[in-house]
Amino acid sequence: MSRHNFVTIADLTKDDILYLISMAEEFEKHPDRELLKGRVVATLFFEPSTRTQLSFQTAANRLGARVIGFSDAKTSSTTKGETLKDTILMVSNYADIIVMRHFIEGAAQYASEVAPVPIVNAGDGAHMHPSQCLLDLYSIYKTQGTLENLNIYIVGDLKYGRTVHSLITAMRHFNPTFHFVAPKELALPTEYKVYCKEHGIRFQEHTAFNEKVIADADILYMTRVQKERFSDLMEYERVKNVYILRNDMLSLAKPNMKIMHPLPRVNEIAYDVDANPHAYYIQQAKNGLYAREAIYCHCLGISLDQVKADKTIINV
Repeated sequence: MSRHNFVTIADLTKDDILYLISMAEEFEKHPDRELLKGRVVATLFFEPSTRTQLSFQTAANRLGARVIGFSDAKTSSTTKGETLKDTILMVSNYADIIVMRHFIEGAAQYASEVAPVPIVNAGDGAHMHPSQCLLDLYSIYKTQGTLENLNIYIVGDLKYGRTVHSLITAMRHFNPTFHFVAPKELALPTEYKVYCKEHGIRFQEHTAFNEKVIADADILYMTRVQKERFSDLMEYERVKNVYILRNDMLSLAKPNMKIMHPLPRVNEIAYDVDANPHAYYIQQAKNGLYAREAIYCHCLGISLDQVKADKTIINV
């Protein structure tokens, strides 16, 4: 099986997505293996991260790999003026695969064009977050038993939310109906509305957010208003607390409905929601471990059949 980059979810077919979900299921059964023993994983985070970075590092460790890298670009030679190209080429000398988060849109695509080793996009600006998308798809599949014909409500920052943009792109294969809930300042960019129309994806836009609006949701996907994406802090202050999900807003929710969030949470989900059986965002984050183990294997040419046949399962 050949090696692959993992730069954008748009590169994956429906069969690819279902294949990776099947692989994530295998890793959930047995996450501790030695499939990457002797391999080196580099995690280059030019932008702050907690869950994504720790999840990728944990996935590498649980598969037996060694991890190198940095979590603060200020500790790298970029502060001396080194170009991204040179950084990627140098790190490629030391690692078998590079996981990279960068604040510039398209940085991961550029890295994949110059690197001799696979590149995994851990988020590039407001563009794409494909590994988050895969764990989202796995979470939806686990909770709904399918990815087909679902009502997915996405709330909050639809303008800058790279997780939102990735999810729309991936779900084109599964006949969803999207409901986009956002103030006009954070509405879904026109290019993604055009994308939905071109791919026959049904969608509605809302500015109201209450129990009646979300009553038909299978998935309620909350997002944080991202202060770091705003050049005008006055605009951020106007919209940061527009939509807050509270426990009493779930009285009309469908029994199967699950609340998801890419995290970190600020104010958009009240803490009294955490104990509600509809809440799923903590389990969602845990699913990131299994999804990212699948991504490593996909990128390094390890097949699902090899994962299923693996005899190096470690009981801990």
